[in-house]
Amino acid sequence: MTTESTPYVAPDQNDPAVRKGQEDRLREVWKPPSGWFFRWTDVNNNRIGVWYTLTAFGFMLFAGVLALIMRTQLAVPNNDLVTANTFNQLFTLHGSMMMFLFAVPMFEAVSIILLPQLLGARDLPFPRLSGFGYWSFLIGGVFVSGSIFFDAAPDGGWFMYPPLTTRTDLSGLGADIWMLGLSFIEVSSVAAAVELIVGVLKCRPPGMRLNLMPLYAWYILVVAVMILFAFPPLIAGDVLFEMERLLNWPFFNAEKGGDPLLWQHLFWIFGHPEVYIVFLPSIALFAMLIPTFAQRHLLGYPWIVLAAVGTAFLSFGLWVHHMFTTGLPKISLAFFAAASEAVAIPTGVQIFVFIATLWAGNVKKSTPLLYASGSLAVFVIGGLTGVMVAVAPFDWQAHDTYFIVAHLHYVLIGGTLLPLFAGLYYYWPLITGKKLSDKLGRIAFWIMFVGMNLTFFPMHLSGLLGMPRRVFTYPEELGIGGLNLASTAGSYLFALGVLIVCIDLALSPRRPKAPRNPWNAGTLEWLALPDDEDWGIRSVPLIESRYPIWDQKNFVQKVDEGRFFLPDAEEMRRESIITTVLDARPLQVIRLGTPSVKPMMTAVALAGVFILTTYHLYLLSALSGIATLACVLWWLWTGTAEIPEKPTKHIGHGIEVPLYTSGPSAPGWWAMFITMMADATAFSGLVFGYFFFWTIHTNFPPTGAGLDGPGVFWPMVALAATLAGWAATVGAREVHRRGNVAAGRLLLVLGIVATLSSLFAGLAGPWYSGMDPELHVYPAIVWTLAIWTAVHAAIGVIMQAYTLARSLAGKMTPVYDADLRNITVYHHFLALTGIVTFCTIGLFPGSHDNAQGQPQALGTRPQGHVVDADPPADDLGGAFHVLLSVGCGHLREIADAGDGAERLSAGHADRDDRRAAGDRRGGLYRASPVADARRPCAA
Repeated sequence: MTTESTPYVAPDQNDPAVRKGQEDRLREVWKPPSGWFFRWTDVNNNRIGVWYTLTAFGFMLFAGVLALIMRTQLAVPNNDLVTANTFNQLFTLHGSMMMFLFAVPMFEAVSIILLPQLLGARDLPFPRLSGFGYWSFLIGGVFVSGSIFFDAAPDGGWFMYPPLTTRTDLSGLGADIWMLGLSFIEVSSVAAAVELIVGVLKCRPPGMRLNLMPLYAWYILVVAVMILFAFPPLIAGDVLFEMERLLNWPFFNAEKGGDPLLWQHLFWIFGHPEVYIVFLPSIALFAMLIPTFAQRHLLGYPWIVLAAVGTAFLSFGLWVHHMFTTGLPKISLAFFAAASEAVAIPTGVQIFVFIATLWAGNVKKSTPLLYASGSLAVFVIGGLTGVMVAVAPFDWQAHDTYFIVAHLHYVLIGGTLLPLFAGLYYYWPLITGKKLSDKLGRIAFWIMFVGMNLTFFPMHLSGLLGMPRRVFTYPEELGIGGLNLASTAGSYLFALGVLIVCIDLALSPRRPKAPRNPWNAGTLEWLALPDDEDWGIRSVPLIESRYPIWDQKNFVQKVDEGRFFLPDAEEMRRESIITTVLDARPLQVIRLGTPSVKPMMTAVALAGVFILTTYHLYLLSALSGIATLACVLWWLWTGTAEIPEKPTKHIGHGIEVPLYTSGPSAPGWWAMFITMMADATAFSGLVFGYFFFWTIHTNFPPTGAGLDGPGVFWPMVALAATLAGWAATVGAREVHRRGNVAAGRLLLVLGIVATLSSLFAGLAGPWYSGMDPELHVYPAIVWTLAIWTAVHAAIGVIMQAYTLARSLAGKMTPVYDADLRNITVYHHFLALTGIVTFCTIGLFPGSHDNAQGQPQALGTRPQGHVVDADPPADDLGGAFHVLLSVGCGHLREIADAGDGAERLSAGHADRDDRRAAGDRRGGLYRASPVADARRPCAA
């Protein structure tokens, strides 16, 4: 930021003609595209957010219909409304859609709408990325949810435990649809998380220091960071899962050294933070509406921020309480039980802050506050039962019963669904300019509140009386027919409440416009006019308070009259302000992406990769991958790192900032860094798998033909080449920055050669050693790490070549060098990946002891080797054992059965002959499993 040093005539904001000219230019620049097709190429956050929200809401309604069919089937004993296989598909798709297609996408959708308004920004920093995320979500969601109409839906539960799901003879195409379809959706979730983190950190208005941010922005920042560390382990598990299904690599096959518990670890490292990923945004909505209806500032601002951060931190230490019945050592049970109970502390802090604010304020009764109060009551009940199942002995008895179903739904409905209805009634005037009906809203609330408790409270009792989860029917002798009938009646009552809300939404267009800021709120989003403009905000304000509408004199008038920053669009470009991370000082005016077909085309091409792979059409999938790469390069070449027509721009009040920045000041640099953090987390999941197998086997790595490690030579050559490519890229950045363009280009060429060499050398080790990934899990995990690193090396080569091409085309100079700085960040992470991979597969004890010194003939594979697949697992003990494998001295028979702790009961009556230590069928007809202390712990 620099102060104006040359004569500059500021516009006279007192002149109505000047203000009208500014508004006309802003209106023209932010005008949406027209036409039946091109209207869908818009990338404005207002439209993308609304599309996202409506799509997620539609998936929620569809998943709710599936739940009603399930409840109808369970209304009476021995019912035959649907078959066992159909029931399996129903509950699998219901859970998957609610978690992957509703809860997380809805949070991201609402955030895309609200966050720019809350931050006084014109839009998020990467609007086209938001568009890409939406189209990926839509295509993936339709692909997964539509499978049930073709009797091809997944039927292995939303958790997809092996081996029922990895063995192709036990599960059909549905498992591939689940895995690849939801992996595609996970890409959109990570993309949205990157967008939201950069938006919160870099797009705040001048003066909005971190301690002045709206609490919603704090929660979004925390949750988006959680997504970066929760989703990638699941992506790593997806990679292993699909490689076992498609290539027969035995990561979860106990007969060949694999272990199904690895999937449980990777899944629940994602699965339990997922609960808080969908809960914390709901708390964020409370943090916005409760001060409004209390008409005072929220009490305990620092405490609620710390509580949100603490909840997020603790949530990553709880995943094993989903695995208490798998035979873990007692020290693991104690640690994770304590952590599961400790998370109630920061959660309680947040709830008491809200109660205290209402107590201290002048409460205005309203429909949104009614929903908020009811959801807190429901959530507290779910939290109390959560503390119960955190106690291992109780969990051994309640695990996989309907008690857990009741607990889960009290948490999710109280912590996600009802708060979203509160936010719907609160923010509907902001989005549409019209209020929803208070009368219909309150009728719907009480119907849903009664229906929800009637549905799920009896499930606590039916679970304690012995009803297991995921059974499609039950015998009359169990004595729980009345409880199930009550639950079914309650589910239809809850659905009636949701229907009334839908009717209220449908009637909304007929209602008159609401006044501006009808709730008299104090935060920035309520600057929006009932007839909302696409530009987001008239001028970017200077913030001095957490509630500027309440506290800053004539604030709304000054914003409307363009008396703050960036009131005009002189160059007819979409623009917003980039500020510093800590204290929000203006750094740059960013040129935002405009409506384009490129995000949609990229999403369609990438969808082809996942969908065609599902049907084993590998050639077409590869062609679709090439099309995806072409779309991405086209998108980047024409839409990013544009050299501006002038170096700086006046934003008002005598302040002039650059139109282009690179390095840590630029949002693109932050986006690359955050994306690579997610990538590194996924990679760490694969490395975790390697050492997990090491902890559970006494002779890992094994020896023998097809099993001997890659040796030292090739991994060290690959490591040296990786580091050489990294050094060349860093050197290119430094010499280019100093103005030596030719030397920078030469170093980029050398970097391309070195990185490409690392790709082939990394694959040469396991290839020349003859490692057969179908024989045993050791060669499979080595090949996986080598391929992961090779793929990233190939991407690094593409980045280096792209940057070189930009330099040769005159689109990158020593001053405008964002591309080079961004790919350097990528190569930092690539170097770290190479160090970990090649040291692990080449230097880890035992990995090279019996490796052949000479390469075998190209293309040969050893035949006929008999593998000692699964030696007895000793309890290795020690801190490393506990922390890494979380007690991998589990019961060996569980791994032998390959079924972990849980197994689907419904629809697998023909598989009773398969050993399954976690099979709960033996306890199905028990009258009181809680009282049966002799019940096996894995039940």
